[in-house]
Amino acid sequence: MKRRQIVFISFFIVMSGVIGTWIFKIVRGEIPYVDKWTRDLVDTFPDTYIYSFFRVVTNLGSESFMYPFTAVVTIILIILFRDWLPGIVFGLGIFATHQANKLIKLLVDRDRPSILEEANAVGESFPSGHAMVPIVCYGLIAYFLAKKIRSTAAVLGIQIFFALLVFLIGISRYVINVHYLTDIFAGFVFGFVCLLLLIYLYEWIKRLRTRS
Repeated sequence: MKRRQIVFISFFIVMSGVIGTWIFKIVRGEIPYVDKWTRDLVDTFPDTYIYSFFRVVTNLGSESFMYPFTAVVTIILIILFRDWLPGIVFGLGIFATHQANKLIKLLVDRDRPSILEEANAVGESFPSGHAMVPIVCYGLIAYFLAKKIRSTAAVLGIQIFFALLVFLIGISRYVINVHYLTDIFAGFVFGFVCLLLLIYLYEWIKRLRTRS
């Protein structure tokens, strides 16, 4: 087994235990320690430039933005690769991730720390869809762009840019107080798993098409 695979497996085992503990506490009506320790900080953000900045950033992960954006990028990928596969994996992958997020939310059934309808913050809280879906969306964009760009430096720059964007979108939900911090961390982990599965699916289908 490759060293990278061992690292990934170890990471997911640890995170599964951590997230499993959080879910156990939440289902029992308890608040995980991480959320208790970070609640006071949220009260310092309203009416600040930090809050205003993240109030704008959070829109880049909202349904009203993501679905039209996904449709446009799906078409662009099909044209760019002259193949339906990248676009279909991208579009259906994001849709499937969003539905998976809704399902987990229904099963865990956690209330939000506050409701903010204009920020698409209604319904259940765990895990954060603004963390889970954007990591798949922007992660796949970075993945497919890397296949078209030869410059290693440019690829690294793209990956860093989208990684930072995903982090800012996710953490914005904590700053504007519509998610607990554990919601966001869990969303990142679930989203990363979905991203890896979609990349594996894409590569697997490509290999099948090459052999046939």
